[in-house]
Amino acid sequence: MVQNYFPVLLFILVGLGVGVIAPLLGRILAPNRPDPEKNSPYECGFEAFEDARMRFDVRYYLVAILFILFDLEIAFLFPWAVVLKDVGWFGFLAMLVFLGILVVGFVYEWLRGALDWE
Repeated sequence: MVQNYFPVLLFILVGLGVGVIAPLLGRILAPNRPDPEKNSPYECGFEAFEDARMRFDVRYYLVAILFILFDLEIAFLFPWAVVLKDVGWFGFLAMLVFLGILVVGFVYEWLRGALDWE
């Protein structure tokens, strides 16, 4: 019985080992020298250790959501490209409709200025 589940248990143990050992090695071996540059705002544009109720610009989150949306397009293209011969013309046209809708959305967001960073 255990022999049937050995590969699964081995996979879980290796995953847990990598998930625990890598951060521990990083904590032990990595230098800890914080400076003002490391503690400065990175991508979000506001200080990380301020009041949680402060106002901030939501454009960063809009760009992040748009990135995820158009990144998922690529996630759908790879499996589709692998089975393109099997799905035939119907699958090809369905993907063209899908890509057309995404392109229309991209052009709309572009014209609205959602991708402009001031």
